[in-house]
Amino acid sequence: MSDLFSSSESQDLLPLAERSRPRQLKGLIGQDHLFNSKSPIISLLNNGQLLNLILWGPPGTGKTTFALNLAQQNKSQFIQMNAVDAGVKELKAACEAGRNYKLEQRQKTILFVDEIHRFNKTQQDVLLPFVERGDVYLIGATTEFPSYELNKALLSRCQILDFRKITEYDLEIILKNACIKESVDLEKVLKPETIKTLTRFSDGDARRLLNVFEVIMNVYLLETHKELFPLENKNVEQFLNKRVLSYDKKSDQHYDTISAFIKSLRGSDPDAALLYLARMLEGGEDPVFVARRMIIFASEDIGNAEPRALPLAVACLQAVEAIGMPECRINLAQGVTFLASCPKSNASYEAINKAMEYVKTHINYDIPAILRSASKIEGYKYPHSYAKGYVEQNYWPQDMKPQKFYEPLNRGFEKNITEYLNWIRGES
Repeated sequence: MSDLFSSSESQDLLPLAERSRPRQLKGLIGQDHLFNSKSPIISLLNNGQLLNLILWGPPGTGKTTFALNLAQQNKSQFIQMNAVDAGVKELKAACEAGRNYKLEQRQKTILFVDEIHRFNKTQQDVLLPFVERGDVYLIGATTEFPSYELNKALLSRCQILDFRKITEYDLEIILKNACIKESVDLEKVLKPETIKTLTRFSDGDARRLLNVFEVIMNVYLLETHKELFPLENKNVEQFLNKRVLSYDKKSDQHYDTISAFIKSLRGSDPDAALLYLARMLEGGEDPVFVARRMIIFASEDIGNAEPRALPLAVACLQAVEAIGMPECRINLAQGVTFLASCPKSNASYEAINKAMEYVKTHINYDIPAILRSASKIEGYKYPHSYAKGYVEQNYWPQDMKPQKFYEPLNRGFEKNITEYLNWIRGES
């Protein structure tokens, strides 16, 4: 089998990201949760058994490289297509080629489909019989949540591998390896702090990092701007298509910005909250982190003043995880503007703190007999049997004085809660 990494073009004409691809599965960097000795799927692949796979994850995380290396390792025919360009005719032809190769050469074919989520139902259905017969082993790459974009029939025949953003630590290793292959001294090209800036800017995308570095490296090799090198942070923006923000997920800027974001939400200023949201996203913050903080905020600072806040915040997190950047910024913006515009109450937050403090500082009284989980309890009054769905009854341990933990505020929906509780208890 020919080398899948060879090209009729000179290697020098290929982009750095292509020239830097590792040539073996064990050379892949950044997906340690997938590629380790404990993974049963990887054990199967390493022993020559192919599987139908859906590679789900952000751009530049190694999905294409994985597929190429898998075909190389298993000495399989490799057919690559992009779902944007391939119609039903091209898809059938590729599958028939795989079938013929199996019958004639007794060898397997990997059909790699990039952006497979762009296939419509008809195109996905075309794949099914060929996949079922083993004429081709499908490897589909997608940035979209598979269950939303691929039909159940196809998904049921595939294993999903979750490719994650590459960490800044691993991106630095990828960059150093590329420099070794190119015989370039990284220390003469970039200052250490500039390396950190570029890995942060790349936001887990190795291809993005290498594309930017290639421009910098080519300028360095020209030797026409020697005064710029090794490149400092103040000059790096000349090589990027965007401004580098003073934001580091591990620095004070991270904590200061998320603090300003939460306090703007609490202060009911949607515009200021959007400003800090934008700064975090532009600075490379993980949108999942932001969405999780919004869920906490929905209960801590809004609570029952607006009961819709929590389910909306949870839905926002689900949308962010399913969609990813850049589109999930829209989901975040909707959540942020709603939460900032809600009436605020920390009554639930204060209530659980009081209850926790009480439990820590007092003995555990026995639970009343009428509240225990026996099948038949003498003396328990069933609230649904009464007119208001309420009956006065002691729910507190016998030797414990009833406490007041939850005190709803007189605003938002909590005002309704107060009125309801007063009504059922016959209070004014």
